Amino acid sequence: MTLAFVALIAGLALLVWSADKFVDGAAATARYAGMPPLLIGMVIIGFGTSAPEMVVSALASMQGNPALALGNAYGSNITNIALILGLTALISPIAVSSQVVRKEIPILLGITLLTGALLFDGHLGRGDALILGVVFVVLLGWSIWTGIKSKGDALDADVNVEIDSEAMPLKKAIFWLIVGLVLLVGASRLLVWGAVTIAQAFGISDLVIGLTIVAIGTSLPELASSLMAIKKKEHDLALGNVLGSNLFNTLAVVGIAAGIAPLDVDPAVLTRDWSLMMGLTLLLLVMCLGRKGQGRINRVEGGILLCIFFGYTGWLLTSQF
Repeated sequence: MTLAFVALIAGLALLVWSADKFVDGAAATARYAGMPPLLIGMVIIGFGTSAPEMVVSALASMQGNPALALGNAYGSNITNIALILGLTALISPIAVSSQVVRKEIPILLGITLLTGALLFDGHLGRGDALILGVVFVVLLGWSIWTGIKSKGDALDADVNVEIDSEAMPLKKAIFWLIVGLVLLVGASRLLVWGAVTIAQAFGISDLVIGLTIVAIGTSLPELASSLMAIKKKEHDLALGNVLGSNLFNTLAVVGIAAGIAPLDVDPAVLTRDWSLMMGLTLLLLVMCLGRKGQGRINRVEGGILLCIFFGYTGWLLTSQF
């Protein structure tokens, strides 16, 4: 049991560090390839910060723990909005000026509705995974088109400043891209083994361990990047990181997990976890649109989001004992 706790903590620490190096290497490499800054922010950084969820969920499914994979994806989405944006807004209110960000939230809302429809029959199979994959490819194409057309957007400026501040030589960028990815896989294997071992020892379900400990751990890269963005007053980048990650989680992470190992879905996933994820996404849309055209997540709203997160997590954990 002690070894499992050490593996869990070491896996989480290595996962966060390797994800950060992977994102830095990927963003710098994309910049050398001539990719627009906004596209790097939406696609490369969005993919990079979701890489922990992708790898952890894929490995969990391969090792016969698909419920852990699903819990990781949905738990990360809930954590991203309620914990990360809540904490970020509490430190510094988030002003929303990017039109791209405002367009992404309704899309995320629509995709969340789609996943609810797929969960309704209590099963996620390879057909469902194919649907999620097709939507993901279409969305990726839309993101590329938007990134090319949206020069001068507020998010474009934020990403440009961020990339310039993290400039590195091409060889170093490629090195960290490869090494970061390799370490990411190794850390994920360690994390999954430790989490499953602890869950089984305490009688906690794979789903709940995925929704709590694993979800919080794999969301740490988003937390770090959002806090750094707020420190630099890059508000749209902080919000864009979370939205991009949630889009990847909902489509790619769940799609990969269901494609590897179809799973029967606990009814609580739809009535409890998906419903909260949907409610938080709708609440985020209301906050970001604003009443007079200027969206803003203030400290009071940040506090409300944090209360929702801690209330939900406490409810999950107490229900297991």
